[in-house]
Amino acid sequence: MSGSALLTGDALASSADAHVPLAISFDRAVDLVLDDVWGAALDLLAAATGIEILASPFMQRAYLAAVCIAVIGPLVGSFLVHREMAMIGDTLAHSAFAGVAAGLFVNGVFALTIPPLVTALVVAAAAALAVQALVDHAGTYRDTSLAIVLTGSFAVGSVLVTATDGGIAVGINAYLFGSLATVSRVNAAVLLAMSVAVGGVVAVAYRPLVYVTFDEVGARAAGLGVTRYTQLLAVLTAVVVVAAMQIMGVILVAAMLVIPVAAATPVRGFKRSIAAAVGAGLLATVAGVTLSYWYDVAAGGTIVLVAIGVYGVAKAAVRVRRGNQTRKAGASSRTDVVDSGSSGTAESEATDAADSEGF
Repeated sequence: MSGSALLTGDALASSADAHVPLAISFDRAVDLVLDDVWGAALDLLAAATGIEILASPFMQRAYLAAVCIAVIGPLVGSFLVHREMAMIGDTLAHSAFAGVAAGLFVNGVFALTIPPLVTALVVAAAAALAVQALVDHAGTYRDTSLAIVLTGSFAVGSVLVTATDGGIAVGINAYLFGSLATVSRVNAAVLLAMSVAVGGVVAVAYRPLVYVTFDEVGARAAGLGVTRYTQLLAVLTAVVVVAAMQIMGVILVAAMLVIPVAAATPVRGFKRSIAAAVGAGLLATVAGVTLSYWYDVAAGGTIVLVAIGVYGVAKAAVRVRRGNQTRKAGASSRTDVVDSGSSGTAESEATDAADSEGF
């Protein structure tokens, strides 16, 4: 064997050895978060409440995914709703479907092992930038650009599914409709990392994002890169869509970007409305996952139905409060009229008495 071949073999061996500690570190980090922190906390809660499903590792991963979705969905969705870009979530969901189909297609045809969530994230992020490029450079209206990217992405996905004679149709169903069974340990850890990344980016860019959201003209006049922050928001939306796709499914994933935010619209103050939207999202996802497990129904659809119920209750509460305020205001105005009328009568009687006494 030549010296160069020996060197090459040694280099490959050292490279493989270098990857081993990284893999071990990742596994330890996953064990620490999922077992020692999150799992231990839910085990204690299960022991205190007697709710057995909280102690199940399978449901612990599902609840972790639900909490992550409940936080990052309304967090990003609050900016989208106030910018009137709510439908971008649906567009990027269909783009993620094309990405999943592309990943499954490549794996099936070329015998590779590319995670479909990776290709979904890449395609969804590219679609987010494509939407903004159509708006900025092609002179296309925002809703038109969303429609073009949505239908085009779905067309690509459908072509790839049928190109393999339906061979990847079974694998893609879980991404279309969502499933608790797809939340593996690695997926839960990746979802948590993506959630931390989204939260960190929003925290760092919060002020410019708020400025661009509520006063785009003023932001441009102040020299802010409006296009850059709009692109950032679109990419963050793509990350949320791909993260939520495991449980919600492509068809329903946009719901967590919009419905909890809509439920929190009566709350005054943008930060407080975000907090309220996250609270509504937590209620919807945790209750939806629990009901899905108990009744063996689709998790994504159950979460959306619960979220719509939360929205309905919030709207009803606002109507009741406004009705009470209106009645109180009416009663107060009637009291003022009566008081003024009584005062006038008393003054008239006093004047008549004074006149009769000759004053």
